[in-house]
Amino acid sequence: MKDLFDKIYKDKGPLGKWAEVAEGYFVFPKLEGPISNRMKFNGKEVITWSVNDYLGLANHPEVREVDAQAAAAYGSAYPMGARMMSGHTDLHEQLEKELAAFVDKQAAYLLNFGYQGMVSTIDALVSKDDVIVYDVDAHACIIDGVRLHMGQRFTYKHNDLESIEKNLTRATKMAEKTGGGILLISEGVFGMRGEQGKLKEIVALKKKYNFRLFVDDAHGFGTLGKTGAGAGQEQGVQDDIDVYFATFAKSMASTGAFIAADQEIMDYLKYNLRSQMFAKSLQMQLVVGALKRLDMMRESTQYKDKLWVNVRALQGGLKERGFDIGTTQSCVTPVYLKGSVPEAMALVKDLRENYGVFTSIVVYPVIPKGLILLRMIPTATHTMEDIDITLEAFSGIRERLENGTYKRLSAAVAAAFGE
Repeated sequence: MKDLFDKIYKDKGPLGKWAEVAEGYFVFPKLEGPISNRMKFNGKEVITWSVNDYLGLANHPEVREVDAQAAAAYGSAYPMGARMMSGHTDLHEQLEKELAAFVDKQAAYLLNFGYQGMVSTIDALVSKDDVIVYDVDAHACIIDGVRLHMGQRFTYKHNDLESIEKNLTRATKMAEKTGGGILLISEGVFGMRGEQGKLKEIVALKKKYNFRLFVDDAHGFGTLGKTGAGAGQEQGVQDDIDVYFATFAKSMASTGAFIAADQEIMDYLKYNLRSQMFAKSLQMQLVVGALKRLDMMRESTQYKDKLWVNVRALQGGLKERGFDIGTTQSCVTPVYLKGSVPEAMALVKDLRENYGVFTSIVVYPVIPKGLILLRMIPTATHTMEDIDITLEAFSGIRERLENGTYKRLSAAVAAAFGE
């Protein structure tokens, strides 16, 4: 028998092994100042492409004023307790009704946190006889929710219709044996690659297969569709999404989330979501703040329109310069480069220190070995000057990556970690 911690002492994991050289800079960096297009990093102003404040509401004066008023009126504790016990209010109900109307669903239910809300929703929707079919590139919260499932589960190749059909066929055979049903889970927008889930095509398969569709639209809510109601609205299939999920952590620049569906389904879920039944209700100051943000999204599409002006300028400029941004169909802007993890560190340091551009870095094991993904999130607060400076910076770092500069700069780190 071994000490439980032995494995931890020996192996810190594929990301943890870099902690000694990466922590505080490449991971767990400290961006300071008001959330905006430009923030402070290590005392220097940087153009910030790593914040999901899509609509620029985080520091909008009207939003800040309402947030401050709500904090003064309610503090950060009220209401105390879970919704079922003592944490329920009229304003929670009002926000749910307004969210349901905004995404064209009969009813909605607030979640105190998106990640655990997603885990609980999957857990509540399926029993051991049911079968889950989900995208191999699904977000970690979906994967964790699926792991709780006591029955069968199948993954399909990312956004691959042939693979989806193949796995729906397998799931149908299994469900016929167990007497259960099928839950298919997709994302509205995949947060790393920026591709929209093939919702329209998946919905069409309902004519052939009997399944229910659950969509995680964290990145689509507020950014896609005529009114900002998300990827389902964008693709014209919102009515065919059986359970819709979105978070406040992106377009609404806050904390919390919600699920929406037909009234009877929501009545069931609110009595069976363990992460909501046994945890504190969403604080009132966040509820009041969310009502204000939703009102601004509903009143005008100006913030979404400005966001997309910036998205088109940034993505178009990158493509004109020959950069590989994959097949993004959303605001998420990935730039794919070839190189090792140490080279990626040298490259990102150069971007931050010498060009004043702050981007998120994604490396193995999140993406295949030998690839570097620089993930940028345009927002409504970015300017054309920000975009022009960033495009010039990217041209500079590509040249240094290709001529081996970063390989030389990172040689000592690579040798130390056996890369």
